[in-house]
Parts: sequence; structure tokens; C-alpha cells
Amino acid sequence: MGFQHIMHQYGYFGVFMIIFIEAIGFPFPAETTLTLSGIEWTQHVFKLFPLWLAGCLGNIVGSTIAYFIGRLLGRPIVLYLGKYIGITAARLDRANEQFQKYELVVIVVAKFIAGIRILVPYLAGINRMKFWVFWPLNAVSAVLWSGAFIIAGHYIGEALHSPFIHRYMWPTIIVAAIIVAAVIYFEGRSRRRRKQLDREHAERVDGDSAQRRD
Repeated sequence: MGFQHIMHQYGYFGVFMIIFIEAIGFPFPAETTLTLSGIEWTQHVFKLFPLWLAGCLGNIVGSTIAYFIGRLLGRPIVLYLGKYIGITAARLDRANEQFQKYELVVIVVAKFIAGIRILVPYLAGINRMKFWVFWPLNAVSAVLWSGAFIIAGHYIGEALHSPFIHRYMWPTIIVAAIIVAAVIYFEGRSRRRRKQLDREHAERVDGDSAQRRD
């Protein structure tokens, strides 16, 4: 069952469930869902307030559950579940280092970074960040994040029906294709860089272990 079918079949609850499932760690297309629902808001399928509320609550509830999983079960459960979505020990350590340095900023900014977004609530729990600090920051960032993509979808929906788009459709498609290709290229470079850093981290850990045995 595709996520668009879930949206159409279950409406606001479908949007809530997609965002909720992504927030607890499953690779669901949260930003795409919010953007498409924003486009459908333009077409009067959804209304802004209940749509925004569904997106916010889905992320807030899912992130809160992830926080308590991290707090109560700790690092081992994150690594166990994370192996299915590419979270290695090295990647978790590197993310945790950044979280410990900038924890308040990371909670807000990471909401807009796919992949990192689902990891941060677990890190907050693992590091035993006070819940009364985590929850308001997480809630505010969820409101900003979901609203940004819904409203972006709304403007995309309006643009798709504008005379400009119809007049310059092919140049627009070409420019969009170039942008997508550039994003894919830089994402590939970033992924290779992360793998290299993971290998270097593993080598350092192995070297330190060897030195301690000597």
C-alpha cells in the first residue's frame, strides 16, 4: 500500500500515521507526504489547520516514544533497530558527539534533515536530557517543520496551475531535472564521505583497543 493511498484512504489520520511511523525510525517519506498534502490543500482536499495538526502530532508523538525508548533501553536497542536503516556504531557515535556539543540547537535544526531527524530523539533519551527541556523544543520544531513543508506544497500547487508554468513547462522540467541531478550527486558524495568517516572511526577504535591490549 503506497503512502499516497494511505493519505487518500484515511485522510488526516493517514497523514498522522505516516509522520508518526517515520518519527519512530521507519523510512517513510515524511517531507513528501507533507508537501503532497499541501498541494492537495490547494485543491481543497484538506484544510490547513487539521492537516497541520495531524503533521505536528504525528511527529511529536513519534519523537516522544523514540525519546523514552532511548532513555529506558539505551544505546543497544538503537543499534539493534538501527542496523535495518543504516545506523552503524560509528555513525551513532559521531552524531552523539555533535548532539552533546549543541543539543538544544540540534533538536530544532535536525528536524529539517532527513535521517538525522529520526535519530535525535533517541540521542536525547540516551543522554538523559530532561524531558521538560526536550519536549517543548521538539514540539516547536515539529510545528515549524511540518508547517514549512505543507505551506511549500500549497505554493507548489498554486504554481502548477499558473499560466507561467504552462507556458514554460519544458524549460521548467529541464531546470527541475538539473536540480534533482545535482541533489543526487551531492547526496552520493556525502554518503561516500560518511562511509569513509565510519571506516576511519572503526580503524581508530581498533587501534585504541590494540594499544590497550599491549
